Amino acid sequence: MPIVEFKNVSKHFKVLNRREGLVGGLKDLFSRDYKTVKAVDGVSFSVEAGEIVGYLGPNGAGKSTTIKMMTGVLLPTSGDISVSGRVPYKDRTKTAANIGVVFGQRSQLWWSLPLIESFKILRDIYDISQEDYAKQLALYESLVDLEPLYSKPVREMSLGQRTLCDILAAFLHNPAVVFLDEPTIGLDVAMKAKIRELIHTLNRVNNTTIILTTHDIGDVDALCRRIVIIDKGVMIYDDSAENLSKFFGQYRTLKIKTDDEITYESVTITRNEEWVEIVTKEDEMPVMEILQALQKSHKISDIRIEEITTEEIIKKIYAGDGR
Repeated sequence: MPIVEFKNVSKHFKVLNRREGLVGGLKDLFSRDYKTVKAVDGVSFSVEAGEIVGYLGPNGAGKSTTIKMMTGVLLPTSGDISVSGRVPYKDRTKTAANIGVVFGQRSQLWWSLPLIESFKILRDIYDISQEDYAKQLALYESLVDLEPLYSKPVREMSLGQRTLCDILAAFLHNPAVVFLDEPTIGLDVAMKAKIRELIHTLNRVNNTTIILTTHDIGDVDALCRRIVIIDKGVMIYDDSAENLSKFFGQYRTLKIKTDDEITYESVTITRNEEWVEIVTKEDEMPVMEILQALQKSHKISDIRIEEITTEEIIKKIYAGDGR
């Protein structure tokens, strides 16, 4: 049985059509002119225990609304939701005891207390046995150099240290499911790599199911074998990251160095510093055909041909090219 299951779930909001100006504002006090916003519209998917799923979409796509329904914060307009065999919004207390949540730059730790005191409070809140608590701390200490942070108040930590500790706090009670919302936002490259490795290890050691929302494609490439993409409340992709790359596998990027202005019909052309980049689909317009045509009319000093990256694929889907 899947640990997370969504069956034709929708969440619609009624939003007042507001008018401008003072007079319009006064009229709005008595207005019944509403429109319906479909934040999530008929989404269905399931997640097996131990999976790491990248839940992606542009801003306003419905990702946060979906997460809030899975954690029991929001009641769906229609459809069925199950998390660890429970309906989240009907049994919020037991659901909360079996999930962990991390929101980027929103700490769940106590700001003025040393880290170890925050951990002790969470131990008592989640009723973690002393044996399990000690075992989890020992695991953390084997993965990261945590002991120097125990006595440090959260307010004195760097953003990277705080994010690291927030993730550890979310896993402290060994939840079945952890929701990570932009966990590496604002971090430097070294800290991102450290946190990705930590998440991957905690998933492997505890078989924790992880649902990751992010705009950082590096997180997706490093952690997720499966991707679910939502746009305008509608799910548009649910399959492996590998199949996504295969689907767009015929796209190529031709990069050339030239001082000339380049134009060519039916392809996307951008200039990136010293390179002119031309994106084409091989079965519609072969890259060698474009190159041969350009060499006849332009002076080209260097050439590169690259496969399309995951980031470029996601951008094309957000733009509607992959729908």
